Amino acid sequence: MGLFSFTQEIAMDLGTANSIIIHNDKIVVDEPSVVAIQNKTDKVIAVGTTAHQMEGKESPGIRTVRPLRDGVIADFDAAEQMIRGLVKMVSTKRRWFSPSLRMVVCIPSGSTEVEIRAVRDSSEHAGGRDVYMIYEPMAAALGIGLDVEAPEGNMIVDIGGGSTEIAVISLGGIVSNKSIRLAGNDLTADIQDHMGRVHNLKVGTSMAEQIKIHVGSALEELDDAPEPFIVRGPNKLTSLPMEVHVTHQEISHCIDKTISKMEAAILAALEQTPPELYADIVKNGIYLAGGGALLRGLAKRFTDRFQIEFKIPEDPLHAVAKGTGVALKNINRFSFLIK
Repeated sequence: MGLFSFTQEIAMDLGTANSIIIHNDKIVVDEPSVVAIQNKTDKVIAVGTTAHQMEGKESPGIRTVRPLRDGVIADFDAAEQMIRGLVKMVSTKRRWFSPSLRMVVCIPSGSTEVEIRAVRDSSEHAGGRDVYMIYEPMAAALGIGLDVEAPEGNMIVDIGGGSTEIAVISLGGIVSNKSIRLAGNDLTADIQDHMGRVHNLKVGTSMAEQIKIHVGSALEELDDAPEPFIVRGPNKLTSLPMEVHVTHQEISHCIDKTISKMEAAILAALEQTPPELYADIVKNGIYLAGGGALLRGLAKRFTDRFQIEFKIPEDPLHAVAKGTGVALKNINRFSFLIK
C-alpha cells in the first residue's frame, strides 16, 4: 500500500440510500446513491451529493436515477457509472497510471445469484480487477467489533434504506437469516402518504425524510421528545401554501405497520435459531445497525416486544462500511468472503 504499490484497495458499502467507501481504514467517500444523467447523450453529469441536490428539481433534459432499489441493483448502467464516479472521488497520490483495484463490496444476505452477478459485473466494469463480496449482516457484526468466528451466537438487525437484514452469526457463518425488502425508505413513504392523506399536504421524498429525521419515532411516549416539526408545502386540493406542525406521536402512529412487519421478520429469524445459540443471544442481546437504528424509541420498542435487550452500537450508520473495511484487511483470513 506504499506510494509505488500498483494495487489500490477499497471497501464499499453500496447502499440504497447512501454509498460509503473506505480506503486506508478511513471513510473517504460518504455520498447519496444518486446519479444525474443527461437524457440526450446518456452522459453522467453528477454523482452523489450534487446529483441528490438535483432530485425533484430536474429540467426536461436531465434525469436523476437511484440505481439501487431494495438493497439490490435495479439499473445496471447507472450503477456502473455511480461506482465509477464514487471510486474517482477516492483521493490518491497515484497520478501517472491507473492502479489495479481490489474491492470488497457488501450485499444483502437475501441476494439471488443474478443480483450477486449484477454487483460483481458493475464493480468490474467500474475498474475492479479483484472483487470480493460480503453479506451485510456479517459486515455489520465486524463493524460493531464482534468476534464473528467465535463459537457463540450473535444476532444483528441491520435496517438500511432498502432492506432489513436479520441474521444470527456463529463460527464465521450465518446460521439463520431473514432478509426483507422493507426498511428506511418504506418509513419515508409511510410519512409521505400520511401527510397527503391526513393533511392534504403534498410533500416530496426529501421533505418526508426530513420529517423522519426531526420527529420520527417508534414510540408515542419518549423520555426526550423532540419539538414539533413545521412542514410547509402546497395543499393537494387548492395548491395554495399551507403549514402543518407534525409531532412525534403522529409519526409513530403512521409508521407503526411497517415496524410491526420488521418485528414479524425478527421473530421469524429467532424461530429458526438453534436453542444453544438462542441462549447466547438472550445473554448477549441483539445489535441494531444501519440508519434505521437511529429512529427514536426503536431499540426500546423491540426490547419490550421480545424481552431481549436491543443494543445500539456507537456508530450504527457506518457499522456495515467499517466492517467491510475490516474484511478488506483480512481477505485471506475470512472464509465467508464471496470471490
